[in-house]
Amino acid sequence: MFLLSVVAIWAVAAITPGPNFFIVVRTALEGSRSAAVAVIAGVILGTFCWGLAGWLGISALFAAAPFAYLSLKIAGGFYLCWLGARLIWNTRRRAGGLAPQAGRAGIAPKQAFYSGLATNLANPKSAVFVASLFAATLPAEHSWMQGAAAVATMVLVSSLWYTFVLTVLRNPAVAGAYARGRKALDAAAGVIFMGFGLKLLTSAR
Repeated sequence: MFLLSVVAIWAVAAITPGPNFFIVVRTALEGSRSAAVAVIAGVILGTFCWGLAGWLGISALFAAAPFAYLSLKIAGGFYLCWLGARLIWNTRRRAGGLAPQAGRAGIAPKQAFYSGLATNLANPKSAVFVASLFAATLPAEHSWMQGAAAVATMVLVSSLWYTFVLTVLRNPAVAGAYARGRKALDAAAGVIFMGFGLKLLTSAR
């Protein structure tokens, strides 16, 4: 059954660490549970958007209008670089004694949702990957229902994966370990985000 192939390919893509994974990890460890759920919802909505776009053939649009693809890659690259730079800057502020007071609220759920969505949509290569996934798995003469089922399967796989990630990261022992190594982990996450952003920018040609 073609859906099993979709599950296998998308599961590998989902669990491979990338910008989506790191934004979920950081929010789950530092924010409230509602913020963590919100950032996951944003990432999942982004997955749905890219799944729909890939199924409807946005990769063909990118091929016909390379400037649109190039613009999205540049915008996405700058966004990820900005996200990484902000993490590193905040780490430096905490190191310099300018950290927010302990009682200050963390990231708001609404902000977390938009961060998850923007991080997912920042990489237009997702649409090309999804289009390739569908080309490899969907029957040549597939029905509308089969296409919709493939998109729904992607969303389900991502939802299950990030629910598992959230469950693990909300464990008190994991949260405590993060608190002890927070500065180093945030700095590492910032470098990783900037790395993804620079990779996207340097491939924008």
